[in-house]
Amino acid sequence: MTGAITVDIATPVASLVTLTERGMEDAPREIAAITEYHAHVYYDPSDEGSRARAGTVRAWVEARFPVRMGRWHDVPVGPHPGAMYQIAFAPEIFPSLAPFLMLNRMGLTVLLHPETGRPRDDHTRHAAWLGEALPLKTEILPETDSRNR
Repeated sequence: MTGAITVDIATPVASLVTLTERGMEDAPREIAAITEYHAHVYYDPSDEGSRARAGTVRAWVEARFPVRMGRWHDVPVGPHPGAMYQIAFAPEIFPSLAPFLMLNRMGLTVLLHPETGRPRDDHTRHAAWLGEALPLKTEILPETDSRNR
């Protein structure tokens, strides 16, 4: 059986718990858990070229997609290690916006992640990076948000 985990009856229960904690779930999560997506576009505020490219990407996205644009953050905010802005969008936009960002990020780093009500997992286990993966301050992200409490 492909993908199956074989467990010897002598395997301690603690080992099975560790497998689940490391992301080896016993059942798949439904994609309906995704309420929206966020794309965080990172730029260097001290580099005029970097900020200009971020502005171009922003304008291109706003002109083509029904999204909610976040403010420019020229300093780190939340778990993000550098300057960025956020693009929030509905799941049905993902199949067109994600490839658009892949092809048109202009050398900028983009963090793309779902919103499932589990902020830490959404920014780490469920995330995809376009460009360089940056170190997030994950310790400040809660395991669950108010929807899951």
